[in-house]
Amino acid sequence: MVSSGNEHPIGFFDSGVGGLTILRAVRRALPCEHFIYVADAAYVPYGQKAPAEIRDRALAISAFLIQQRAKALVVACNTATAAAIDVLRASVTIPVIGVEPAVKPAVAATRTGVVGVLATPATLASERFRSLVERFAGGIRVVEQPCAGLAEHIERGDLDGQHTERLVRGFVEPLLVEGVDVIVLGCTHYPLVAHTVQRISGPAVTVIENGTAVAKEVARQLALRACARAAGTGSEVFWSSGPTQHIASQLMELWSPQARVQRLPLS
Repeated sequence: MVSSGNEHPIGFFDSGVGGLTILRAVRRALPCEHFIYVADAAYVPYGQKAPAEIRDRALAISAFLIQQRAKALVVACNTATAAAIDVLRASVTIPVIGVEPAVKPAVAATRTGVVGVLATPATLASERFRSLVERFAGGIRVVEQPCAGLAEHIERGDLDGQHTERLVRGFVEPLLVEGVDVIVLGCTHYPLVAHTVQRISGPAVTVIENGTAVAKEVARQLALRACARAAGTGSEVFWSSGPTQHIASQLMELWSPQARVQRLPLS
């Protein structure tokens, strides 16, 4: 029997364009699905917001996505996952999939026993991140590098400039001094500068992001509920809580020249 929810979209949200790295991974895995993506640009960046404020935004955006008949919700942001995923799961009946720094695969990949994590200060300070390290990094040294300002710099669209190079180098080089051979990109914005992280780190260092793992979990949740869309071409609809002009230009560059964005009807 085909579920009536098969045609319904999957909802995604992030503070800005970083979650597009997750959206792209899920699109590769699920080409038939319809997506709705919310950039909460009026509140970017989440990484320096109080957890209570992030939870309020997550609840407001999830309510909007459920109004749009979302059949699953992807919190495409490490900081929002850490701050809000438990309250989201308690407040909605659809599956909620979060994003966490890829500590487990990093531990499996390290040869030196030293793993570096680039993330926002809020993610690194969260109880959820601490639990992740305690569960999966036994016997491995995890070097944490808070990257204050990096997500918002990426959000402004400078992915290859000299300022970006200096910022990334300032965050990566301390990890290299500590002897890491794996670097985890613990914010969904950071894969947009992964090429710079890799170049600075050198070929002996593995750089890990987590879009593929999220895509697998989304597919698993849809299969459990028999609500996957099995045929046809998927679509994307983009919304922003802030002025749409900047997000629109970012989407055209990072997603598709045909991408268009609408203003979110939220305060």
